[in-house]
Amino acid sequence: MQQVNSHLSRLVHDVAAQMGSREALIYKNFGSSQWMSYSWKEFSQKVRQVSNALLNLGVQVQENIGVFSQNSIQYLFTDFGAWGIRAVTIPFYATSSEQQIQFMINDAQIRFIFVGEQSQYDKAHRVIATCKSLQRIIVYDPAVSIADGDKTTMLFDDFLKLGEGLPRQSEVDNLTKEASMDDIANILYTSGTTGDSKGVLLTCGQYHAAMEANHKCVPVTEDDRVLNFLPFTHIFEKGWKILCITVGARLIVNTNPMEVQQSMRETHPTCMSAVPRFWEKVYMGVKEKIETSGTVKRKLFEHALNIGHKHNIDYVAKGKRPPMALHLEYEALNKTVFSLVRRELGLENAHFFPTAGSTVSQHVEEFVHSIGINMVVGYGLTESLATVSCDHLGEPYTIGSVGQPIQGISIRISDEGEVLLKGPTITKGYYNRDDLTRQSFTSDGYFRTGDSGYLKDGELFLKERIKDLFKTSNGKYIAPQMIESKLIVDKYIDQIAIIADQRKFVSALIIPEYRLLEDYARNNKIAFNDRRDLCQNKEIHEMLMERIDTLQQQLAKYEQVKRFTLLPQPFSLERGELTNTLKIKRRVLNENYRKEIDLMYEE
Repeated sequence: MQQVNSHLSRLVHDVAAQMGSREALIYKNFGSSQWMSYSWKEFSQKVRQVSNALLNLGVQVQENIGVFSQNSIQYLFTDFGAWGIRAVTIPFYATSSEQQIQFMINDAQIRFIFVGEQSQYDKAHRVIATCKSLQRIIVYDPAVSIADGDKTTMLFDDFLKLGEGLPRQSEVDNLTKEASMDDIANILYTSGTTGDSKGVLLTCGQYHAAMEANHKCVPVTEDDRVLNFLPFTHIFEKGWKILCITVGARLIVNTNPMEVQQSMRETHPTCMSAVPRFWEKVYMGVKEKIETSGTVKRKLFEHALNIGHKHNIDYVAKGKRPPMALHLEYEALNKTVFSLVRRELGLENAHFFPTAGSTVSQHVEEFVHSIGINMVVGYGLTESLATVSCDHLGEPYTIGSVGQPIQGISIRISDEGEVLLKGPTITKGYYNRDDLTRQSFTSDGYFRTGDSGYLKDGELFLKERIKDLFKTSNGKYIAPQMIESKLIVDKYIDQIAIIADQRKFVSALIIPEYRLLEDYARNNKIAFNDRRDLCQNKEIHEMLMERIDTLQQQLAKYEQVKRFTLLPQPFSLERGELTNTLKIKRRVLNENYRKEIDLMYEE
């Protein structure tokens, strides 16, 4: 099927007109273990029903509607149903706090909010008293227990009844005809590692330009089965999901993020967008399995990885044809050793896997390519409607780059090394924040990304968030994310935060992979009563320091971690240490662990 890049108000209907009864959505009901499906025709009908129901609820053109849920088919119906009547959807992360949703509801003057499960309902119900605009909560999961006396809440099934028989369809059709590329489609509040959230304005025209440009370099097709792993709230997943719809691909809607690996094995996706941390976990899982295998198996896999690296990194990545002998050996290993790894992951029919969101470790990127999985590394922001640049499948790419710019994007590097952007996918600004909008653009209209980088041979390379660069008390500049990406690949490290700003040397706060560390302690007869004991054990520290020293050999001396503290509990959203996209908030960590940090710098 040819790409259908319609206005968002009619996209699903136009695709359904071509795809008819073919399968469109694969999903589980809330709390169910059984996969079910919708056809394109049924998907289109549900979207029309939601558009009618929203009109009967009193939703106006370009009114802001909140969606506070994990991924679900109801989420999709709401998004496209709202766009069908030119309304604006504002997605909240399912893990957002009461304080965060209160701010967004009040800032955007939201009257109607759709919520997923019990925890989202409870939070939304508790903030009603402090959100004067909020009139109604609509609940997706029918198992949610609604508070006694709550007259503002209705179940999604009852909401759908407002659109039964499509009583307002002629009005919906008229609104669709009046739809403009200048219509706002979303306001996405960025979680931000510092300060208050800010609402990024995303128009239907930005989506249209992004779909056209991405289609030219990310060849998803109607034959692909696409697992939605990241939350629909995240611009990467939201843009990717819509791109997949434009070509009629099947969407596998994963509602429970904790079950993603099980979902992969059950549904066998061909494509999936992911963040580097997902592939780091895969890398560490495979590595651990190999390390605990017998000598023969371990040597066979190490040999296979070496051949995979030579074939896919030394030749294919550089656009060179591998020698025939190497190619034949690789094909044999690919069909035996690597196919077993992919089958274990549920990726027997792997096509390609867009990956972005943070720095991809070189070790991990090389490993994923070596085992025959096409990782498409990219770079983007909410403000650029996801993709700025990415590897182009079938073309040469460089490990460590974030690919070539997509069509229509102009990239300029400022004198300070900042990546500046201009093009049809770039936001016009921030909701209710003219001051911030002015600060975010240069005098000639380029958007300031806050990322430092450089262009080489047509590819973009990132260095660091400009604001994240640390300066030691010795005057040396440290790039924490670069150091973290080198060390996070160790199987005993789950989370890591580099400390260096205005300090004499580099140190780190480390959340260990507790299960593996406990196994190590038992196997080496190291006594411990609990995690705190384990984290303070001298032998454990010596073992980890040795592993860290191996990984940081290529770093300059002043960049290397000299001391670290193992923490007995993970960084958490609840304590404000992580954003909703699980990026660390360095300022909060510095406050919450001031005592532990100061101890590392005592003489």
